[in-house]
Amino acid sequence: MTATDPALGALARGWCALSVLHGRIDAHLERALQEGHGLSVREFSLLDVLSRQHDGEGGHLRMSQVADAVVLSQSATTRLVTRMEDRGLLSRYLCPTDRRGIYTDVGEAGLKLLAEARPTHDAALREALNRAAGDPGLAPLVRAVESLHPAA
Repeated sequence: MTATDPALGALARGWCALSVLHGRIDAHLERALQEGHGLSVREFSLLDVLSRQHDGEGGHLRMSQVADAVVLSQSATTRLVTRMEDRGLLSRYLCPTDRRGIYTDVGEAGLKLLAEARPTHDAALREALNRAAGDPGLAPLVRAVESLHPAA
């Protein structure tokens, strides 16, 4: 393929549309969560990811796994966890079987805030997708997102 190849142009336009859709949704969620709950999208995502942990094999995530799940670098994730720990939403502890590992758990205040913020998040997401569906360049991507049903 060359730089003038139509397939590359279409691929670039598709990537640009996906980036626009993500940006619009992210900005809409950010405003709604900040206004309603004093949470950023990343903070909400972190609470959500950590709330899904469970006891037993593979039930707790190491910081590197958390970083991957919230799409941040490990250092940015550590800073985010520290800020949220300072707010009393999270706690960290050493892995009982590997003292090098650090786990993070959501505290009661974090679970309460997550439960309060989830309806705001979900409504804002629906609203952002509905708006984007009205844009002919984004509508196919919205349909693709709506068709996804990831495993629980």
